[in-house]
This record gives sequence, structure tokens and C-alpha cells, in this order.
Amino acid sequence: MRGFTGNDVPPASVYDQCVRCGLCLPTCPTYVETLIETSGPRGRIALIKAVDEGRLDLLSPGFVHQMSECLDCRACEAVCPSGVAYGQLLEPARTQIERATAGTQPAGRRLTRWFTLDGLFAHLSLMRFVAALLRFYQRSGLRGFARRSGLLRALGVERLEAMAPEFSERFFVPRGQEWVATSQPAKLTAFLHAGCVMQVAFAAVDEATVRVLQRAGCDVVAPRAQGCCGAIAIHAGDLERGRALAKKNIVAFERSGADAYVVNAAGCGSSLKEYGHLFADDPLWAERAAAFAAKVRDVTEFLDAVGLGPGLGAVNAVVTYQEPCHLAHAQRISAAPRRLLAAIPGLVLREMEESSLCCGSAGVYNVTQPEMAERLGRRKIANALATEAQVIATANPGCALQLTNGLRDAESAVIVKHVVELLDESYAAYKPTSRASSARAASTLG
Repeated sequence: MRGFTGNDVPPASVYDQCVRCGLCLPTCPTYVETLIETSGPRGRIALIKAVDEGRLDLLSPGFVHQMSECLDCRACEAVCPSGVAYGQLLEPARTQIERATAGTQPAGRRLTRWFTLDGLFAHLSLMRFVAALLRFYQRSGLRGFARRSGLLRALGVERLEAMAPEFSERFFVPRGQEWVATSQPAKLTAFLHAGCVMQVAFAAVDEATVRVLQRAGCDVVAPRAQGCCGAIAIHAGDLERGRALAKKNIVAFERSGADAYVVNAAGCGSSLKEYGHLFADDPLWAERAAAFAAKVRDVTEFLDAVGLGPGLGAVNAVVTYQEPCHLAHAQRISAAPRRLLAAIPGLVLREMEESSLCCGSAGVYNVTQPEMAERLGRRKIANALATEAQVIATANPGCALQLTNGLRDAESAVIVKHVVELLDESYAAYKPTSRASSARAASTLG
């Protein structure tokens, strides 16, 4: 029977840590939805072990399905008493499947994978070009025609087209820009990771991040040489492509002289922080990758540590917070975003049920596993709407897109915002009513 071969094999030292206690099961989105043992972490670990020991074929349909059905949300890692690093099992397993099936996949799937991984995410100038074309499609009337005519249905892309983000009016392109802190001397210099989809579909979040970092007393730089974090390639089972993209970011950060590598996309931040593991067996890059990973900070983590600057104004809204999996579970950051939201005057933070259960986005999961993604999305939206909040705050673009689409399907007027957008809105709303102003008014009256 065909087991794992070559490099990037799930390590036995990791799966043997699992004591099958089952504490992970209530946290696993696919297990909670299906109540099927193999759809939970414990069952999937058993499958991986069986393949590694030659008791199960690598390409058995059940194994391939379970490696694909898993969201890689890492919720199991956060609660595992044995400290099983589940991600170190899943991603190599997916790599093994991709290598074994590379020559037999349909031509259309191979072309799509090549265009996505070797094209869009490897060359962000191409991504911006394609995004500009799609932005024209969305704003020119072509979208309305395509939807009314039935063309999208005929081409089989109706669902994918409906899921696409609204592309930003202007893109946030890192060109070596530098922004100075609003108060001097600056506390630190922050390297801003502009992201991939972030810079074309969530450019406003990147712009808000710059302004909030400046108000927090930090200089900000956006070096041109940065690129995709590699998360999409890694989750798709292409670890070598992920490493190639990672090297680009490591070099860009080393040359920047910045103190911290700040990320406003939780999925990117999780991958960036794991560069040390990604290069653990590479003597030329291991030390550099580990040093880089130690400097990566999610923007909410960073702002919570350095402190917000003065001048927060009122944002009178009821907000509920949806926890991105790769922030709450992979990075173990849960309190910091809530503290930042609680610091905004006028904002009422109302907790939702199952805030940390995956919303079903998980990178491109809602494309590859649409049925499960929709089930999880409906569950998340129901929990959010039950709070009667006006805004759902989150900290990851994939979550924001999944939530926005879910709210549209539910015909809800609730909106989605990144935590830094709410902070930026708060700074913009600030109206000084200082003692000095009162004193000047009193002096005039006197």
C-alpha cells in the first residue's frame, strides 16, 4: 500500500503525541457539524498515522476527502492537553497527496492551480492587473448584464462570481513608502505587510492600519520587495512554493531595518509566524527564518502592546467580535482585539455564541468545500445576528468576505469592519474638548 514518501512527511513524533482524549472534538467545526469521528482531529490523526504505517493507501478516497474537508483552523491545537501540533501533520499530508496526483489531475484543475499559485500569488503585479479588470467588470454594468443574461449560470461560475469581493477603488501598492509617526520621537518602526487580496480588495484596511499605527507613535514602512506570505500555497499542499515566497519576505524585512513586521490579516500572520518551522530543516535559512518569525506581530497584538495614541472619539454602535481562527487558535490572540474595541468611546461590545468557531472561509475553503463552508457560514451569521449588533468586527479578509456574503444572503443590514477600521473611525470622530479650550472660552467671556 502506498504511504508517505520523500520530503515533507507528517512526523510520527507529532501524531504519536495524540492520546485520543477527544477534548478537541467540541472545538472542531466539521465534527460539530457532522458528529462523524473521521471528520474530527482525532480521527484525521488516526488516518494520517495509518497511511504513514502503510495500513491505508495515501490516495484512498476517505483519506483524500478528510485532508480536504479539514479547515486547518487549528482550534484543536489550542485545547490539546498533549500539545499536538496538528498543522504539522495536515499540511505535509496535503503535500503528499498533491505530489502523488499531480500527473493525473484534470487539465482544467492543473491550469487553475498553476494560474493561481504560480501566477496571481507569486506575482502580485499580475494579481493587481486581474483585479483591475474585475473592478471594471463590477463597475461598468457588465456584471449586471452577465447576471441577467444567464451567462454566468451557463459557464458554471455563478456562485464563484457572487462570492468575489468588491475590489477597491484604488489599490494599496507597497512601493517603499514611509509614513512618520504623529508624535515624535517614534516608538518603533513598523513594517506593514500589505498582503495579496488585502491590497486589491481591502485597501481601505491597509490605509486605516497606517493611520492607526501613526497615531500609536510608530513610523511605518511598506517596502516594495515584500510579497505573498505563502499561506495559500502551503494550505494547498505546495510547501516548496510557500518557501520560495517566504524567502522574499524574510529578505525584505532584513533590508528594511524595521523593528516589527506588522500584519492585519490573521491568516497571513499565522503563516509568517511559522516560517521558523517551515525552514527548520534548511541549514541556510533556519536561523534567518526563526529570527524573522520572532518579529512578526498581528496589528491588534502590536497595538495592544505599544499602546494606542490619544484622541479616540465616539463610535456609537453595538459591535460583536468574530474571532478569526488563525488569530485565536494559531496565534492564541483573543483578548487584545477585545481590549482595543473596548477602548473606543461609545462602542458597546456584545459577545456572540461560538465566536471562535470557524466561519467557513479558511482561505479558499469556501471554493473547494462549498457545502460545508455554507453550513458553517449560516451558523456564524445566526450567532452574530442573535446579538442584535450593528457591526461585526473581525481581523481577517477571508472572514470579512465570508461574513459579508452571509449577511447579504440573510438580507441583513449589519456591516462588517476590521478592528483597525473602527479604531481609525474613532480617531476621525475625535472632537477636542480640552480644559485648555474651556479656559480660553472662559477668558473670552471674562
